[in-house]
Amino acid sequence: MKPRIIILMHYMELGGAEMSLLGLLHTLDYERASVDLFIYAHRGELMQHIPRQVHLLPEIPAYACIETPITHALKRGQWGVAMRRLQAKNAWHKYAGQRGVPEAGKTDESIFGYLGKYLDKTLPAINPHKEYDLAISFLTPHNFALSKVKAKKRMAWIHTDYSTVCVNADLEMPVWGGFDSIISISPHVTKAFLRTFPDLRGKIMEMENILPAEYIRSKAAEQTCRLDHGELTVLSIGRFCHAKNFDNVPAIARRLVDKHNIDVRWYLIGYGGDEALIRRRIAEEGMDAHITILGKKENPYPYISQCDIYAQPSRYEGKSITVREAQILGKPVIVSAYPTAASQVKDGIDGVIAPQDNAGFADAMARMALDRDLRSAITSNIATADYSGHSEIEKIYSLL
Repeated sequence: MKPRIIILMHYMELGGAEMSLLGLLHTLDYERASVDLFIYAHRGELMQHIPRQVHLLPEIPAYACIETPITHALKRGQWGVAMRRLQAKNAWHKYAGQRGVPEAGKTDESIFGYLGKYLDKTLPAINPHKEYDLAISFLTPHNFALSKVKAKKRMAWIHTDYSTVCVNADLEMPVWGGFDSIISISPHVTKAFLRTFPDLRGKIMEMENILPAEYIRSKAAEQTCRLDHGELTVLSIGRFCHAKNFDNVPAIARRLVDKHNIDVRWYLIGYGGDEALIRRRIAEEGMDAHITILGKKENPYPYISQCDIYAQPSRYEGKSITVREAQILGKPVIVSAYPTAASQVKDGIDGVIAPQDNAGFADAMARMALDRDLRSAITSNIATADYSGHSEIEKIYSLL
């Protein structure tokens, strides 16, 4: 009988972790393993692209309310989930207040440890009549792959740069420690994680994100859009949040226009709580003619294929999936010098790593715009590289 795998994931919205999971699912050899997929809430544009060989388990109402508004959980009759989520939120804010955690440190990753602890008391078992050879928890909180699934071995993923978030290590250590293997997506992510959890060194396995390259190229070929091109056409994709730093895009664009005399057209694809802030900054910098917010796009790849440069000006990243997607589509990329940048961009070879301050990032963009030889060399180097990470799948099989 083939080894049995179960994978746990929140939902399949457009996002880096979701695309990485889709790449994993499209790369697995279903002659070598059978796969059950448990998605907490059956929502998201990528649901329709789950391979037919994957057995999608039914949605369980309690899990579906883990990340919806608490009022929605109450309307769905999930009083236990709502109460536990409130307890988790209060416990996290008490911990953060005692330690003076700044707003930038109050991320989803920070509170997920508390959500896992409190929700563990009220959530039902997942497919309790089946024992798996391997249970994979693809995104925090990882508690449920430990306590709600019967499995011989267990694997958890790290997608976060732990040097940028505040977590309660005493709370989370028993959870991480319960796994046989912990997958890190880059050397920097490993180092940052081990600074918080040094005793887990022996469980770490580094594994590149696996991306569905053929799927990405086929979606890019659909050409469902047409961008208004300027002298330099730039695209950035991501959630509108503190980490992505899109609130500083208007200031960077203004320097390109005023200092370097470059007619830039910069497009932003995404959604999130910082949209009002970004729009206000666009108006303050007078960049309405140069920056366009496109919003959420089910298929962002035709937009990538039309840009001159893909830009990721983030404050921090675990490992940017959209940077890899742009490289797969043959686009020169420029990223800010966040701690993990060098793990996926070779400066001057297959992209440019720019200073994180606005002036430095603008200067680096101007150099890419004006130095056609540099862009041509980067494009040529990208064309000969494999960014899919498909060979990494053997590390999954090794645990079976």
